[in-house]
Amino acid sequence: MVDVFFNTLFGFLQEESKMISRPKRIYHRSGFSLVDIMLSITVVIIAVIGTSAYRYYAVLEARSSDIQVTAARVGLLFFESWRGTNGDETYDPTAHLGSDLTITEADGPSAPGGFDLLADYRVVLDDVDYYITLSWKDGDDDDDDDIQVGLRALNVVVAWSQRGQPMDGVEDTDKLFKLIGYVKN
Repeated sequence: MVDVFFNTLFGFLQEESKMISRPKRIYHRSGFSLVDIMLSITVVIIAVIGTSAYRYYAVLEARSSDIQVTAARVGLLFFESWRGTNGDETYDPTAHLGSDLTITEADGPSAPGGFDLLADYRVVLDDVDYYITLSWKDGDDDDDDDIQVGLRALNVVVAWSQRGQPMDGVEDTDKLFKLIGYVKN
């Protein structure tokens, strides 16, 4: 009987414990949700792509600037060498500069109107073609030009491709640099 009593009492307590509702525990987990992680990955990817594009265009612009500076220096070198001969009509840059540069005769950009063509050349530096035209004009009594009597205008035109790729001829160029200076005639 005692067994029946304890079984009944113990069974009653078990059923009552099932009926008593326990308060639900709220778990607070620290960390990041999947949305947080996806957003941060997206931001990082955008930053990496932007940085890569910036570096790519910076390198392109640096290369293009180097080519332009080289074109200006080559034009100035030709001009100063020609001016050193006092604007001689028989000036030959291959004889004066040929040991330092690879200079060949080739079609160059057109000379300005009214100037006498001396020659056209092609110079290759760092795998970039520079086309150079040398022309001159003597000052006279005409009021058509601004060149005074006793002066000779020396004109140097340098053309090159901004892309810096090998070209088939002067028609592939897209940039131009002009230099005009004067010597006593």
